Amino acid sequence: MIDAIFSYEFLQNAFLSGIIIGLIAPLLGLFIVVRRLALIADALSHVALAGIAGSLFLSQQVLFFSALNPVYFGIGTAVGGSLLIEKLRGMYKHYEELAIPVILSAGIGLGAIFISLSKGFSADLIGYLFGSVSAVSRQDLLIVIVIAIIVIAFIYFLYKELFVLSFDAEYSKVSGINARYIQLFFMVITALVIGASMRIVGILLVSSLMTVPVAAAMQLAKSFKGAMIYSIVLGEMSVLIGLVSAFYLDIAPGGTIVVTSILLLLLVIGWKKIRGERNILLEKEEVA
Repeated sequence: MIDAIFSYEFLQNAFLSGIIIGLIAPLLGLFIVVRRLALIADALSHVALAGIAGSLFLSQQVLFFSALNPVYFGIGTAVGGSLLIEKLRGMYKHYEELAIPVILSAGIGLGAIFISLSKGFSADLIGYLFGSVSAVSRQDLLIVIVIAIIVIAFIYFLYKELFVLSFDAEYSKVSGINARYIQLFFMVITALVIGASMRIVGILLVSSLMTVPVAAAMQLAKSFKGAMIYSIVLGEMSVLIGLVSAFYLDIAPGGTIVVTSILLLLLVIGWKKIRGERNILLEKEEVA
């Protein structure tokens, strides 16, 4: 496999993209989970699906669109969906969660329409849905790198504000943090990460990479920064094991990455349970 990676550019693109996504997806996902916004990733991924399906349909109708990378359409619609979610959250202040199913439903509906207009599923669309190692181009890798730089810079410079917003929204207002604009940028950044992850993980599975490693990390960590480190480590393990498995089994990488992350979560839960039972036994022996 090592020889194949050095020999084929698409494998280099896939593994480098996967390593970067394994870093930024759980990193941003921790803030998403802590803020109880996990379903937003699902909503934006389905909006991205509508953009990809629309791009593939247009490429069949207009020669100009056939030369454009569908990832741009997916990222564009995901960003547009994030802005619409924020708009609806502002309109329904007492029922903010309504914005998520509304946008999610719109994404699914538009995606279904474009898929039917383009005469069903194509190999390209299936690759976007579930990820495809062979389809990752150098251009896709560059997109992932640019988005990763934006995400890391965003979290680095606004870490304190994001931390306060995640745990005490009321205090953030008192302390003068411009929560509205930070939340807006946060939503756009989330859309960008989903767009960057489409080729490797797949549109329908990308939200799992943003949440499952975080769920496992929360079982292990004793602090927020600890959870961040564990999330990244588990995310990278999921991506690397998933990509290697996909290479040897010749299957879609998205499924193997997500199944790996689920297995790691189960291992963490099982290990913690065994450790807890062992501690109880030790305490009983000390008392006796």
